[in-house]
Amino acid sequence: MRILLLDLDSLRPDHLGCYGYPRNTSPNIDRIAKEGVVFTNYYCSDAPCMPSRTALMSGRFGIHTGVAGHGGTAADMRRDGAIRGFEDRLKRESLPYVMREAGYKTATISTFADRHSAWTFNAGFNEVHNIGENGLESAHQVLPTALKWLEDNGQSDQWFLHLNFWDPHTPYRVPDDYGHPFAEEPLPEWLTEDVFRSHLQKDGQHSLKDMNELAKSHYSKWSRHGREIESYEDIRQIIDNYDCAIRYMDDHIGQVLSYLKRLGVLEETAILISADHGENLGELGIYSEHGTADQGTCRIPMIFRWPGGARGIINEGLHYHLDLGPTLADLVGARHPERWDGKSYADSITGVSGASDQGRDCLILTQCAHVCQRSVRFGDWLYIRSYHDGYHGFPKEMLFNLREDPYEQYNLAKERRDVCKEAVYLLNEWHDDMMSTMDSDIDPLWTVMKEGGPMHAEEYRSIKGQ
Repeated sequence: MRILLLDLDSLRPDHLGCYGYPRNTSPNIDRIAKEGVVFTNYYCSDAPCMPSRTALMSGRFGIHTGVAGHGGTAADMRRDGAIRGFEDRLKRESLPYVMREAGYKTATISTFADRHSAWTFNAGFNEVHNIGENGLESAHQVLPTALKWLEDNGQSDQWFLHLNFWDPHTPYRVPDDYGHPFAEEPLPEWLTEDVFRSHLQKDGQHSLKDMNELAKSHYSKWSRHGREIESYEDIRQIIDNYDCAIRYMDDHIGQVLSYLKRLGVLEETAILISADHGENLGELGIYSEHGTADQGTCRIPMIFRWPGGARGIINEGLHYHLDLGPTLADLVGARHPERWDGKSYADSITGVSGASDQGRDCLILTQCAHVCQRSVRFGDWLYIRSYHDGYHGFPKEMLFNLREDPYEQYNLAKERRDVCKEAVYLLNEWHDDMMSTMDSDIDPLWTVMKEGGPMHAEEYRSIKGQ
């Protein structure tokens, strides 16, 4: 089996055609989606970038690895300490190593480890390709390395390639000559002028006021971000350019798929399409960032096309991204490391008769880079508990009915105390289970709090002189 994992930074599922988006942002991704399983309730357990990818490749929650933020002690994975032998445990527990042990050549084409000094991310890979742009590269800069790797290895029997594109990550930096393909299309229906006006009044980090300051001090380096957002029509600077970044990336994904077809291996190659996290585009009144433990930040796409597997299936079960490790292990006959936290959904991929969505009863989501939050996703509900609001002005508790309010505009925490209490019970049950299965007695969320708060929030406070 050949396996291509497309890791598409900051990609929201609801801005893809295969998830119902009306704009034509993703024709190549959509084509793959029709040939596989599309997961509609797939979430990163820990957000944003560094905690998410650490959880994915280690197979363990951030509370177990110790990685919950982007700086301080909670940005370093806990080491084995006195029990460490000639090799540490991560080497043999990482997803790439498990694949390698099963006979796969493993490679990553990504600048992620360099960008975050997250060297543990590389554990288990045979090859690491870093083009050296620190996460600011566009798809056209990544593509030549990807095609060269496929030229050298694509027709081999067993390989696992992690290919990372960054284009939907702020700032949306598509080359000017690509144009503005969505300039004439309507904005999302929910983002009305009244909603925009209410967001324009919001203060704090990642608000429109904050984005306008960044347009002058930082984002003006990129031509698509130079204008301040003052009128309703100006919001296109964010929405259209985010969608343009997805389409630009999709074009280059199309070239990867075409190259696999030219090699004669496309139909025999598993194509997995996912992300490290999403991107808030108005949820909670914040924009162009992935700084919360909510639907906008933590819900991610997962499209799973497996040769000989299920086709044209929508899976609505609740899943973590770290469930990928056990799933792949089952699909290729590899072992499950004992400390992995994921649960396999392989039967949903192979199309086993009678297989359900194989989802979990609830998910617990953690964010400690911009805020300190833990959330509970269950039923139609998302409950968010803020321990540090990251200078966003969030209350301690927020509750949203995602079926009726998927863009998180109406906080029901005061009206539905019964649901909040159920969520807190689920959160406490999860926390008890995590703490009872840890090598350490320290929750990294509280490490972040004790060390002064989320790194990016403290950067914001310093800039504002608060």
